[in-house]
Amino acid sequence: MLTFLLSLSLFIWIVFLIDAMIGFKTLDRLETEPPLRDGPLLSVVVAAKNEEGHIKKSVLSQLRQTYLNVEWILVNDRSTDRTGEAMEELKALDNRVRVIHIADLPDGWLGKNHALYKGYLAAKGDRILFTDADVEYREDAFAKALGYFERNRLDHMTAAPNMKAKGFWLKSFVAFFLFGFSYYKRPWTANNPKSKNGIGIGAFNLVSKEGYESFGTHEAIKMRPDDDLQLGMKIKEAGRKQRIVSALDLMEVEWYGTLGEALAGLEKNTFAGLHYRLSMVVFAVLGTFASQVLPFFTLFVPDRQIFLLSIGNIFGIVALYLLVLKKMTRFSPILFIAFPLTASIFIYSIIRASYLTFRRGGIIWRGTKYSLKELRKR
Repeated sequence: MLTFLLSLSLFIWIVFLIDAMIGFKTLDRLETEPPLRDGPLLSVVVAAKNEEGHIKKSVLSQLRQTYLNVEWILVNDRSTDRTGEAMEELKALDNRVRVIHIADLPDGWLGKNHALYKGYLAAKGDRILFTDADVEYREDAFAKALGYFERNRLDHMTAAPNMKAKGFWLKSFVAFFLFGFSYYKRPWTANNPKSKNGIGIGAFNLVSKEGYESFGTHEAIKMRPDDDLQLGMKIKEAGRKQRIVSALDLMEVEWYGTLGEALAGLEKNTFAGLHYRLSMVVFAVLGTFASQVLPFFTLFVPDRQIFLLSIGNIFGIVALYLLVLKKMTRFSPILFIAFPLTASIFIYSIIRASYLTFRRGGIIWRGTKYSLKELRKR
């Protein structure tokens, strides 16, 4: 049984590695692109709930952009802190900024999705950028993004930002998450017009208004916690032209402040990503353990064939891990020494998120509970 499992996972790692090596070559670096200083009106929609610690720094970095034709719609989604006041202060600094305050959430909507939709309704531009309230931008980020978008005649472009994290264990977990995301979602396939796979990253989803409306806007994904990913998938399903690019030197975001915050944050979308199916939870847990934890234990089994298969698996994991880190982060490769443990923590996060969703009868996101029945129905 061990021989079969290790042989199967070794084959899978070889396939994944070849796929990633070819796929990552299709990811353009936005940093190398020539900027567009003036062009179509860009409407930047920033939805925020209780983001007083981030919103000002993020938007101020946007107001310094060299791209000239921009408006901002800041949407305060029922915040109970000073987020709304911070938005009004930003509005007073720049007449290109408008603020929408949301007091109530309609039935059948997740808060963030509703806020983004309200921002879209207020947008005047033919190009809309949905971005998070904690992303910091280099001053030529918008100019390079719009230049790339227009030259390639896109309907959707998403950009992978640099992920910053504090502390060894949080960095290790973030690195593992990106590793898992890369082989599970294969984001590079979004760049293939023949592929049905789409991708979206919440830090930066730039769309044409026509392309965004073609799949039904956020109304079509209003109960999806993974709204950023779903936006990319839906716009690709609508037959629109899409690209994912790397922008590690142009934008940066701190995903979570601590490992505990990361685990809590994954409560909302881990089960959603597994389609709210227990069978998928079991498959994900067993598959992750067999392919990413087991080989480190079977190294010590006194059987030469199993030992060699274990070594082969670990080499495959290392190669893919280092490739992902090189393309998707600025993290040190030394983080790999924690790989078996961070893989185990990730397994725990899947089980924890699924259990809590069942126990609560839904998810709690930004202080609002959404029922599992409603989430599944949508």
